[in-house]
Amino acid sequence: MAGVDLYWLPLGAGGHSVRVNGQVFEALVALRYRRQPSDLYHSALTVSLPEGEFVIEQAPVRRGEHGAVASGSIGSRLLPFRYEVRCWRGGSIPDVEEAVDSPQRLTDDEATARRVLELVPQVPTPTWGRDELRTGEMWNSNSVVSWLVVRAGIDPARAGIPRGGRAPGWDAGLAVARR
Repeated sequence: MAGVDLYWLPLGAGGHSVRVNGQVFEALVALRYRRQPSDLYHSALTVSLPEGEFVIEQAPVRRGEHGAVASGSIGSRLLPFRYEVRCWRGGSIPDVEEAVDSPQRLTDDEATARRVLELVPQVPTPTWGRDELRTGEMWNSNSVVSWLVVRAGIDPARAGIPRGGRAPGWDAGLAVARR
């Protein structure tokens, strides 16, 4: 059975440092815009096809085989930190057991699922955490997922961000995909 599923993972799931930094970031953004802080989410996709399941995500570069097809800088091109976009057959989403309102089936269409896989190596790779593509929002893992969703022809309205949460970067991916 073919399909594309979206997972929403709490930012920093399984790791204290990222979670705390995300909470500080969200508190500052909420203060700036005079609103209550929200829970932050990171997204990932699974693509199911007759030949297997593929995990698509953006994460810091790590050693070993895990389907990296593209990479970019984190924070600044001058720093040595890098992220990679993964399309990993038989892979797994770290901390998937902490996912909220997930999985969300975006499509059952096999041709669309194959199109998502074909697009992964074409994902833009601007600097993570920056707005180099002038969308009004930083580029991150949510940008990668929303870009893939739109470019594959999936209605992004099918992706429901968990209640009370935000997915920073999601709108950046939508904007770039629609250009």
